[in-house]
Amino acid sequence: MQSKRAFVMLTLSVLAGVAAVILAARWMGQQASGERSTVLVATSDLDLGQAITAQMLQPVAWPAGAQPVGSFNDAKKLEGRVVRTSIYKGEPVLEPKLAPEGTKAGLDSIIKAGHRAITVKVNEVVGVAGFLAPGSHVDLLVNIKDDRETAISRVVLERIMVLAVAQEARRPDETKARVVNAVTLEVTPEQAEKIDLARNVGTLSLMLRNQVDTQDTTTTGITRKDLFGDEAPVSAPVAVAVVKKAAPVRRATAPRPVAPRAPAEPATTVEVIRGTQKSSSQF
Repeated sequence: MQSKRAFVMLTLSVLAGVAAVILAARWMGQQASGERSTVLVATSDLDLGQAITAQMLQPVAWPAGAQPVGSFNDAKKLEGRVVRTSIYKGEPVLEPKLAPEGTKAGLDSIIKAGHRAITVKVNEVVGVAGFLAPGSHVDLLVNIKDDRETAISRVVLERIMVLAVAQEARRPDETKARVVNAVTLEVTPEQAEKIDLARNVGTLSLMLRNQVDTQDTTTTGITRKDLFGDEAPVSAPVAVAVVKKAAPVRRATAPRPVAPRAPAEPATTVEVIRGTQKSSSQF
């Protein structure tokens, strides 16, 4: 009797377990099929100013309700849209990273409203050894002399976006540094005025910063006195070349003729006799 009851209980347990597995599988299938959507991602790196085509996009399954804000699931809506911020392979294409609809491809299409593009001449040092790339952010440092001829160095602009390096607005495929002679920056009109004045009265330098670092720093600049203290830096002795003047060359001159002396006039002799003494004088 007890063995029969145990067999019945075991059978009921097996049936309950099978039913639970079937119900759980059906529920998971319903969840998976009913709460999934698609998001368009880039099939390759998309650069600034580049127009999007259908071949650059790929649909990827995404959990429903968790899609990124501004994402797309229809490739037709992205045909011809221009990239304003670099998009990397596998990254969702979002509305904030695109230029407004109707914008044509080119550098001017990626300039934000109210901003301008200005080009700054750089060299290997000013251009951060060639590590600048479109999409990078830099701070501008200027070195000038004030009215008292005191040298001062100070950060004048922060978090300025690089639009193009030389004549290229695309980020290079390789990470190798490239030395160029000019970079184009995205600035406001007020910032453009500062840059134009700074490069005419002093020396500009660029400082590369982390793209996710959005915190500004306030500095008062540094002078020569701040750098070296009250003591002036000892300068290396300057060699002074002493130039000896050559003695003037005297030209040989004929001796001046000596005028003959006039003959002396004959003297007059007066003889004086005083008693026994006799004397004479000449005049």
